[in-house]
Amino acid sequence: MAGGLVKYRHLSRKSSHRQALLRNLVTALVQHESVRTTWPKAKETQRLAEKLITLAKRNNETSRRKATGILYTPNALLPKLFGELRERYAKRPGGYTRVLRTEPKSQYDQGDSAILELVDGPRDMRFAMTAAAVARDQKLGRPSTVLTLLNRNKVTRYRPDGKAAFEEMVKRVADLGLGGGPRRKDGADEGKGASAA
Repeated sequence: MAGGLVKYRHLSRKSSHRQALLRNLVTALVQHESVRTTWPKAKETQRLAEKLITLAKRNNETSRRKATGILYTPNALLPKLFGELRERYAKRPGGYTRVLRTEPKSQYDQGDSAILELVDGPRDMRFAMTAAAVARDQKLGRPSTVLTLLNRNKVTRYRPDGKAAFEEMVKRVADLGLGGGPRRKDGADEGKGASAA
């Protein structure tokens, strides 16, 4: 039957190549906590990464053997998976990863790019972007939008000491002086002098 329901993306690869690709991406995700790839690869890798973290939360001998079969460097990454990541996601019911669409990596093929990241980690992009939005709103003296408040609730809900960590990030972003306010006069004068020379 042609045109039937497809259970997963084939990624234009045979089965062994596809499995090797997904194992490689999951290994890189556990190691670096953030991976940049194409959007279809990120969505398929997300499925395998969620299963891997669920195995880590079970924390028994069977799940360790299954995780060893998925990771390419299990000796280096199993302590992190069954230690730090298991503790981080112990109270989270699911949704351990996030896929963020980005601009295409290549200017030639314009393929959809994405960043696959572990949530509540040190490289959580939504956490940083929401903190930047709140810092900008505070600098401009206006209330945060409904979407910003929803994102704030999402990024702090399952993070241990989430509210304090978020306020610390808002303070750090505000100290950087990014975006939203009048330009500094000394920076504007330097720009005019450089273009005139």
